[in-house]
Amino acid sequence: MFSMRRSETTGETEEGARTRTKGSARTKDAARAEGGARVGDGIRTDSAAGPAGRRLPRRLVHLYTGLVLYGLSMGLQLRAGLGLEPWSVLNQGISRHTGLTIGTITIVSGALILLLWIPLRQRPGLGTVSNVLILGLAMDATLALVPEITSLAVRVPLLASAILLNGMATGLYISARFGPGPRDGLMTGLHRRTGRPLRLVRTCIEVTVLAVGFALGGSVGVGTVLYALAIGPLAQFSLRFFTIGGQTGRVVASSASVPAPAPRS
Repeated sequence: MFSMRRSETTGETEEGARTRTKGSARTKDAARAEGGARVGDGIRTDSAAGPAGRRLPRRLVHLYTGLVLYGLSMGLQLRAGLGLEPWSVLNQGISRHTGLTIGTITIVSGALILLLWIPLRQRPGLGTVSNVLILGLAMDATLALVPEITSLAVRVPLLASAILLNGMATGLYISARFGPGPRDGLMTGLHRRTGRPLRLVRTCIEVTVLAVGFALGGSVGVGTVLYALAIGPLAQFSLRFFTIGGQTGRVVASSASVPAPAPRS
């Protein structure tokens, strides 16, 4: 009696409800047969996962092409002999005192900087590890292939080309979204831990690195100033140009800090 009154109130018979339930189940089964998945299964549907999977090869190309070109640009800027960017100034200074190649120092310093990520609770990604290894190797390869240049008429355009190439390379590897380089991660980590403005943190780091590198004999000059003025706008333009369309999903590797007290996020 109660069941009948409820059916009259809702305007739906028990038989109709059972039919609707079966129809819904058949719809779900059909969706799974076509390659979809239930949200409760913790599996993404084809409409969400497919495009991301198809973009993965392109992202890997962006990452490794960008890193190789970045190392190439660092080597070309050194061959121009008109001043390096701050971290290369430091690496060159250390190289002159240790006898190791500047590429080797770049790799070692990148690995040591990663150790500073631990107290900052930063997470390295594929791009982070690749950055550490590839930049130094590409830089040493460039220096081995490109001889020293004495003519100023060649060094000036070489410097300009190196800075332009560096900006393009920056946009390429950042657009891949596989995690920041060790130095960028240090900057963002200190920003989050100290609460200081990002621009202030970056300035303090690079001024300190530049001063130490100069004291060790690193090359500081007009190229250092030009790089500082041009790299921001160049990287921003390059990133907009190389951004892979539809990147709205989860980032494969992030520089996001890990919330305390959890050891990892």
